[in-house]
Amino acid sequence: MRTKSMIGIAVAVLTLVGLGAALAAQPRPHLPPQEPAHRPPPNHAPTLPPPPRGQFGEPLPGLTAQQLADFAAGREEFENVETPDTGLGPIFNNTSCAACHTTPAVGGASAIFVTRFGRVVNGVFDPLADKGGSLLQQFAIDPLVQEVVPPEANVVAHRITTPLFGLGLIEAIPDDAIRDNARHFKPDGVRGRVSTLTDVTTGQTRVGRFGWKAQQATLLAFAGDAYVNEMGITSRFFPTENAPNGKTNLLAIFDAFADPEDEVDPVTNKGDIDTAADFMRFLAPPPRVPRTRSADAGEMVFHQVGCAVCHTPMMQSGPSPVAALDRKPVWLYSDLLLHDMGALGDGIAQGTATMREMKTAPLWGLRARPVYLHDGRAPTVDAAIRAHDGEAGRSRENYHRLGPVQRQQLLEFLNSI
Repeated sequence: MRTKSMIGIAVAVLTLVGLGAALAAQPRPHLPPQEPAHRPPPNHAPTLPPPPRGQFGEPLPGLTAQQLADFAAGREEFENVETPDTGLGPIFNNTSCAACHTTPAVGGASAIFVTRFGRVVNGVFDPLADKGGSLLQQFAIDPLVQEVVPPEANVVAHRITTPLFGLGLIEAIPDDAIRDNARHFKPDGVRGRVSTLTDVTTGQTRVGRFGWKAQQATLLAFAGDAYVNEMGITSRFFPTENAPNGKTNLLAIFDAFADPEDEVDPVTNKGDIDTAADFMRFLAPPPRVPRTRSADAGEMVFHQVGCAVCHTPMMQSGPSPVAALDRKPVWLYSDLLLHDMGALGDGIAQGTATMREMKTAPLWGLRARPVYLHDGRAPTVDAAIRAHDGEAGRSRENYHRLGPVQRQQLLEFLNSI
């Protein structure tokens, strides 16, 4: 496996090459002033204490001693800071998983965003893969490989970091349960469809459930995708390095590591992506807070205005060899389907999702997120609801018609789940 080392001041300076120009050229979503839309990668790993019982960031209850050890090793890898000496880059978005998944604990969300781009001609989306798209890597180990949004792009979108709490339970939901969500009747013009894809880790046809576009079906694929695209660490499932703006000739000069860079340990039979996936798999869902009468009333409002049509309160995990994941209720508040969101779509086609489609975002733990919607444009839950569009248009209008008491009850309910 790759040699691990803490990033030094010299490396920190190196990784910031081109940051000023790249950030100055990009538009920003509206974000609270205390949480900058983008910050440079840290020069040290986050040092957050283990969470107390019943808080965000705990392991699932009921794990075995070995599973708890895997969770701890996974968190260590999740916080590990990559450097050019361990395979970072040559282009990347940050130096560790935990650098972007911080709020309110390791594994959470953040207001840090990534940039995606493409070109739409006659209604057809081109990711401009030959120009390094659709994902822009915002940092580089050398100014000669600094990426920019190419002039051919006529679509530029931002996506903020999603929280990872409870993802093992979501992974354990059977594909057929998600398909059933698509088959159920839905009122008010709501449809929703399954993202069906080939899982890169198994070669099987699976139902996507991870990412803003439901573009991954398993946590191992989700981890491998993040390692190569966010940190430039190739693996057995994603063995091809990203070429800076598509210039493959630069890889021979600036990519010093033979691919794949994440090697499997012969003792554990795991690579770093497997270990990071263990952390996500065994991470407990968001803790729920005691409900007030007002929040109880807000739950009724949640159903009355139509939120629950897409934000399905509970699904069930299937049989699992992990007792903590075996046939458990999953209070995620999502149907895990793709929906046409109209103007709220990000304009990027990815996986099986079209430019206007987004996966229904799970609402559990909503109270702990710094900003809302895929691009962080909404500073409050109220603003996020008012920005809904497309298939969610009728629910948005129902929300507009609520009186102030009912609206407050609904918001209190959302802050309790």
